[in-house]
Amino acid sequence: MHILDLEAKLKIINFDHFAATSMRQEVKEAMDPFFINEYGNPQSIHALSDEPREALARARLQAADLLNATSNEVIFTSSGSESNNLAIKGTAFARMDKGKHIIVSKIEHFSVLNAVKSLTKLGFEVSEVSVDKYGLVDPQDVKNALRKDTILVSITHASNEIGTIQDIKEISRIVHENSGAYMHADANTSCGFIETDVKELGADMLSAAPHRFYGPKGTGLFYLKKGVRVMPLIDGGIQEFGRRAGTENIPAIVGAGVACELAKKELKDRTAHLLPIQKEIISGVLSGLDEVYLNGHPEKRLPNNINFVVKYIEGESMLMWLNNNGIMVASGSACTSKILKSSHVLSAIGVDPALAQGSLLISLGQDNSLEDAAFFIKELPGVVNKLRQMSPLYEGIKKENKAQKDK
Repeated sequence: MHILDLEAKLKIINFDHFAATSMRQEVKEAMDPFFINEYGNPQSIHALSDEPREALARARLQAADLLNATSNEVIFTSSGSESNNLAIKGTAFARMDKGKHIIVSKIEHFSVLNAVKSLTKLGFEVSEVSVDKYGLVDPQDVKNALRKDTILVSITHASNEIGTIQDIKEISRIVHENSGAYMHADANTSCGFIETDVKELGADMLSAAPHRFYGPKGTGLFYLKKGVRVMPLIDGGIQEFGRRAGTENIPAIVGAGVACELAKKELKDRTAHLLPIQKEIISGVLSGLDEVYLNGHPEKRLPNNINFVVKYIEGESMLMWLNNNGIMVASGSACTSKILKSSHVLSAIGVDPALAQGSLLISLGQDNSLEDAAFFIKELPGVVNKLRQMSPLYEGIKKENKAQKDK
């Protein structure tokens, strides 16, 4: 069924905001003039470039304000994944004379894990630090993994799957006090919903994705601390302070700037809006269904993230049934939901691979409400019970439990 036909029959509840958010009206209106009227190239020196050049500078200031950086420390990329790649590969190529050792965690996004994997083919070594059952990195494990030839440590600020928030400030302190390595934080999921003050975090580099917080797709943010060196991945002109060549995507950059300004202004209100919805869904689902478990830290988690494992059924089947009821959710990240294997994040926190197939990822947004939560809590048990009735595994477990009770 086409989405428009579905909307005509059902109210659509989007619980998949990590995949994408709808642009705010203020963002779209700010972008509009730069598609047709103000189309000049900001690198040109004639009058057609005046407004685009000023808009680029304004957006850079807006992004810098959100991150508590200076404007010349903000680089615009095409996406959060590109920002992660620039941090990792850019550092590796710029510092390979100092060493070829990189540290990441086992729960990083694929744009980090696959980037370091590709570097191993060029002779780099990668250490993956483990996490506990909540998905927390122990800063002491990072310290123990540091070597004389370590050039980079890259740890996610908050997991895009289980929402656990890392102690980046403490990890950064340890890295800087015990090595000459750079510290990179992947804040593509956290930025726009919790504080991402680069000075407070102590990061040398940080990635952010405006499309996750009501900005446009096709642009990313990359914070590069003054004095930190990376080698460009795209060679060409002098755009973005010589760190990323190519004509700037001014409409998207303008939109990203406005999204940053809105996030800075609304950060506390967003948390205040999301936390009651998150709490309602977690308590409602856990009390209303058996054999369902919450993944991630119960307290140190993003206010818009919920991740369950529902035993004895597959996440994809839940997605399809909930979709038919107008509820849009995910199972694992957007980058893993089409891959027929269990989530590496859930495996890292000790979830059995068979159970991880029944993961349910809910990512909330400002358009969600307590009414949406109530509807979801009401609909989910029916979906789960129908799927369990069709599950040979669940039927076997029921018979085994019954036999044990009868003894």
